[in-house]
Amino acid sequence: MKDVIAAFLKRLTAVLEFVIAMILAVGIILLSIRMISSLVNIPDLETWPNYDDLLETCFNLIIGVELIRMMYYHTSNTVFEVLLFAIARQIIVDHSSIWTSLVGVCTIAVLFATRKFLFCEFGDKDETVFRATAKVKTVNRLLGINIPHQEKGTLLTALEQACDRQALPIAVGTTVSLEDCQMRVLRAGNGRVTQIEILRNLSEPAE
Repeated sequence: MKDVIAAFLKRLTAVLEFVIAMILAVGIILLSIRMISSLVNIPDLETWPNYDDLLETCFNLIIGVELIRMMYYHTSNTVFEVLLFAIARQIIVDHSSIWTSLVGVCTIAVLFATRKFLFCEFGDKDETVFRATAKVKTVNRLLGINIPHQEKGTLLTALEQACDRQALPIAVGTTVSLEDCQMRVLRAGNGRVTQIEILRNLSEPAE
């Protein structure tokens, strides 16, 4: 029961993030329409938007778009892109001093170095642990996946069938790949699997 509640709360937070992302997307669309309708004012530096206003607003909209991507994909790359645009906006729009710009450039260099040398340590996977006796139908509904199963089938039954198809032994650490997720034996006792981990790949699709 505890595993089901935890999975439900994780699913609920994903839905809330989706709703917030949709609200942000609608706001960005409306602001973009407003910007397009106000482009005739750019030659007049006394009205909105002049060139500086246009530059700042466009950067803000781009950062908003990257925030939507970050809330949807939950990957280290999307976090990197949000930070990169935020720092670039500060450098380009602020114009405060050469030292501020230098710090910003150094910060961007540190971000790129971090991405190159450290991001390989992070996995962009969503991992959820269930009891082996959990119903596959419930797990599919909670995680939004499609594990093949029979009526009222359990995760253990689905795992055993997948291991038979892929000729894999059932032991701690055994991982079977399905269409949209992976199942891994996390814990076993007295010769019986007790916990199964579901892994979903969250990596952003290639463009």
